[in-house]
Amino acid sequence: MDTSHTVRDLTVSGGDPACRPVELWRPGPTVPRRALGARLRVLREESGLTHTEAGAAIGVSRSKISRLEHGRTGSKQRDVEALLALYGVVGEAERSVVRTLAEQANTPGWWHRYLDLVPSWLHDYLGAEQAADVIRGYEVQFVPGLLQTPAYAREVVRLGHPDASEDALDRHVEFRMRRQEVLDRPTPPHLWVVVDEAALRRPLGSRAVMRDQLDHLARMARRPHITIQLLPFACGGHPALCGSVTMLRLPGGQLPDMVYLEQLTSAVYPDKPADVHHYWDVLNRLVVQAERASRTPELLRALRDDL
Repeated sequence: MDTSHTVRDLTVSGGDPACRPVELWRPGPTVPRRALGARLRVLREESGLTHTEAGAAIGVSRSKISRLEHGRTGSKQRDVEALLALYGVVGEAERSVVRTLAEQANTPGWWHRYLDLVPSWLHDYLGAEQAADVIRGYEVQFVPGLLQTPAYAREVVRLGHPDASEDALDRHVEFRMRRQEVLDRPTPPHLWVVVDEAALRRPLGSRAVMRDQLDHLARMARRPHITIQLLPFACGGHPALCGSVTMLRLPGGQLPDMVYLEQLTSAVYPDKPADVHHYWDVLNRLVVQAERASRTPELLRALRDDL
C-alpha cells in the first residue's frame, strides 16, 4: 500500500468565509459565485433573517435567495446592493469585497467561446476544476479527461457524438486540451486519480492510439503534482462500484468541497455535508486498495506490452 499520502490531509473543508475575496484571478465564475453566496448567507444569518424574509424584503423569491447563497446562480448588482442594505452592512471594506465577488460571479469563463459544445450542467464543474487546489477522482470507463492525449480524446468524443463532423470533433478536442492547461500553471492543482484497469484495457482507436495514451500516462505520473494509481481487476470489489466520481477542493480553505458525478446527459453535485464526507471516504479507501503509485510506470508498461 502507498502511504506517501496521508488521509488526514483529505478531510472535508468548509467553514464561514472570512471578510476577504478568494483569488479572483482564477478563471470562471464558479469560485467567486460560491464565495459570494457563502458570505451573503453569513450576513443574512447574522441579521437574524430567514430566506423568506430576505427575499420578500428585496422582491425576490425564497428559492432565489437560497440559490444565490449556494452559488447556483449569478446575481444582479441591484439585488446585491439591496441585500447589503438589508443586512446593515455599512463598512466600505466588506461592501467592496461583496461587490467585487458579485462582479466576478457574472464574468464568463474562458470556455465561453465553446458554449455550443459545453452543456449548462458542466459549467460549474469547469469553473471549479480551473480554480481547484486539489482534484481527486476515480475513473472506470475512460482515462481521466485531464490526462487524455488528443487522439484518445477524439475517440472518446466520437463515442458521444457519432454523427459529428471532423471539424466539430476538432473543436471538442481543442476544448479538452485547453482544459488540460490547468496542469501546466506555475502553481498547478494536485491531481490524484485512481484509474480502473478496465479503462486502460478497453481499446479506443488503433493500437498506436492506446500505446501513445499509456506512454502519456507514464510521463504525466512523473510530475510531482500528479499522482496516478491503478486499480486492478484482482482487487475485486471496492467502494466505488457505483461508478466514476470526482471531488474538488477549492482555494483558500473557505469553501465546501465539490462532488461531481457525471451521467450520460447531465451531472449531479451532491452538496450535503454527509454526502461530501461519504465520497471523500470512498476515495480515501480506494487509494488504499489500489496499487501504490510507485508501481504505476511498471504496470503501464505491462499493459502496453499486452496490446
